[in-house]
Amino acid sequence: MKRFALIGAAGFIAPRHMRAIRDTGNRIVCALDRFDSVGVLDAYFPNADFFTEFERFDRHFEKLRIRQEPVEYVSICSPNYLHDAHIRFGLRNDAHVICEKPLVLNPWNIDSLAEIQSKTGRDVYNILQLRLHPSIVELRKMVQDSVAEGKYDIDLTYITSRGNWYYSSWKGDLSKSGGIATNIGVHFFDMLSWIFGKVQSNIVHVHSHDRAAGYMELEKARVRWFLSINAQILPPDLLREGKRTYRALTINGDSMEFSDGFTELHTQSYQQIFDGRGFPLDEARTAIEVVHQIRRNPPVGLSGDYHPWAAIPASPHPFD
Repeated sequence: MKRFALIGAAGFIAPRHMRAIRDTGNRIVCALDRFDSVGVLDAYFPNADFFTEFERFDRHFEKLRIRQEPVEYVSICSPNYLHDAHIRFGLRNDAHVICEKPLVLNPWNIDSLAEIQSKTGRDVYNILQLRLHPSIVELRKMVQDSVAEGKYDIDLTYITSRGNWYYSSWKGDLSKSGGIATNIGVHFFDMLSWIFGKVQSNIVHVHSHDRAAGYMELEKARVRWFLSINAQILPPDLLREGKRTYRALTINGDSMEFSDGFTELHTQSYQQIFDGRGFPLDEARTAIEVVHQIRRNPPVGLSGDYHPWAAIPASPHPFD
């Protein structure tokens, strides 16, 4: 049974990590979040020590070491811009680290973490759960086994609706979240490069507060992508059904369904780490480079091969 610390216990994704830690036979001994709405801990680890102040959390680590009960793993579910600092904290406290995506916001952060990882002898793992999805694994095998010449034509469309609260939170701050492409798209870009190979070009057509769209050419694919948090863009039939999420992937005009099967992927990710098959630090590099480029590349507008939904008129910022 491994002893875990959890940073970011009040976040949306934290319960998936709690469940994964419990279901792999391990336990959280302490947790940190500046917000104290963490009653969900009672469902998993009611005896975990909880802190709202980093300094007291840090001191607790030292106490555990003195008692010969050190934290062995640190799981990180904190805001994107804090991942780098929290990974460093875990490594310097002689713990392995499991971090939500995006691992970091900038490619050079990976290089710095690699140096610390080498010095401490502890490892950093990224949660890249789409690589474990059965449909995605099958698609990758199909692409690898294919002898057909030419590239696949891919359209990726993803809408995950968010209310006005989003813009008041760290997620609405480009410097803290990395923007739409980083916050909701980084795992898709990892998935696409994992399946179709190295990035050869990366063009941004649209990039605003509630959407981003672009074109990416990979070794084996041409990809038009569109990401948004705006519910008004959802197809009318989904709106009538009260649904808030739309996910679509077409390959050479054929739809691929992968909406289901996500429930257990965090648990599988943890088990793979314990089995020696986790996704280490450098596996995150390509996706981090892609979203960093998207953040820095000026949008070219509706020119070239753009995603059809990129032409949907922009919505005003709710706080304008």
